[in-house]
Amino acid sequence: MRETPDGLQTAEKGLRVIARLFAVMGGVALFALAGVTIVSVFFRYVLRDPIFGIEDVSTMTMTLVVAASVIWAAVNGGHVSVNVLPMVLGRRASRVTDLAGRLVSCTILAIAAYALAVKGSCGLPCGAITSNLSIPHPPFYFVLSAAMGLTALWVLVQILIGLVHWNGTDPNEVTD
Repeated sequence: MRETPDGLQTAEKGLRVIARLFAVMGGVALFALAGVTIVSVFFRYVLRDPIFGIEDVSTMTMTLVVAASVIWAAVNGGHVSVNVLPMVLGRRASRVTDLAGRLVSCTILAIAAYALAVKGSCGLPCGAITSNLSIPHPPFYFVLSAAMGLTALWVLVQILIGLVHWNGTDPNEVTD
């Protein structure tokens, strides 16, 4: 069995560290979102005085949670996968379909990262602000772009590791 090259192991470890940083950001955002929701519900239903702009704050905070979730789930194998093909067509077919799926995923993630960066670059001239509080969207687009780009890099590393272990056991292969 071939060993995974040091460069790919280092890349994988580096991406895991960045994913942890995203997870911390997402955890803080999720905690803040819970606090905002509790305060909002209290003001709306107990004090009967809804807070102006709370939807804007909630939406932008949720954007950070989603960005963190995408990269964190990718690194920890948290995305849904169905492993039926090896039972029907054998392992060789699943290796080909895994490679094809990873290539498509990597491409889509890279395109999404690029599109989000372009959209975020437009900024205020494109009216990229929230409707009530005028919170600018660009920083949130850039965080989402970074998350998609890092996830694309993660998938690319998984592709390369899978190719190194093509005839052996792929350490990233979906298990039952």
